[in-house]
Amino acid sequence: MAGFINVIRSTISEIAGINDIAEVIYPAGLPAVVRPIAEEGVAILIDYQSPAYAQLYCDRLRRFIGRRGVDDALFCAIAHLLSARMSYLDPIRIAQLTLREPVGPDRGTAVDQRRFRLDELVSALPEIVGDPAMRMLEWVHCAHRTVPVRFSKAGIFGLKRLEFEAWLRHWRRLSTRYEKERVWVERWLHMIDRALTKRPDAAMAVVCSAAIVEGYGTGYRHGIAAWHQIIDGLAKPSFDGTLVITDLSGAIERACAVPRDPQGEQLRKVIGELRLAH
Repeated sequence: MAGFINVIRSTISEIAGINDIAEVIYPAGLPAVVRPIAEEGVAILIDYQSPAYAQLYCDRLRRFIGRRGVDDALFCAIAHLLSARMSYLDPIRIAQLTLREPVGPDRGTAVDQRRFRLDELVSALPEIVGDPAMRMLEWVHCAHRTVPVRFSKAGIFGLKRLEFEAWLRHWRRLSTRYEKERVWVERWLHMIDRALTKRPDAAMAVVCSAAIVEGYGTGYRHGIAAWHQIIDGLAKPSFDGTLVITDLSGAIERACAVPRDPQGEQLRKVIGELRLAH
């Protein structure tokens, strides 16, 4: 019962903006060349979620200020990809973007229809609601089934539905999807830290590996699965000292370029070849 009450309190605080901040504070010592990218990232994340969420972005950037091996190019790549990953594409974001599209004679009745997996839709709900619903989907074996979702400003009903979906951003940070995204972003940042310590020559490749995780639906799932395959098969064992790859940067880049497939067999084969070649 206490856990339920805490969730309700968190939900009310999030919706009311009690946990928000008045101004985003940029980290001291942020390189001048990175500042415009960080400012763009902050603007995106305020629009995406809130100033408090944009502050989290700045706090995550702070860890790389003054780090050995972090030059301007690497820091710029981190700042750009971090804002992209923190503004992951979900139905809420698509509703937000659709509302911002101009309405003209040729767009007034435009309909944007996309296919989402059921588990992807449910994971956008607050955890207290989403977890039971997810278990039900898995029980009936339809969690991976895709369904069409329409995004359109045509008509008052379509407009009001978009506004409601966009309003659901207040619940985003309470969702199971947000928690999963938080964990993987932190793992990506941790792997950058380890690369800077163990294999500085591969740091840029580790940073850019985040670019393979994009979009939504099945494509997103394939991307995140591939990323973990690459990190677990090449980067992590190299940092742990259990695998020696002379050109780790090239190996990661080659693995990232492998076309996605549902079972990851092609990528698994390439990773195996790269491991045997060294």
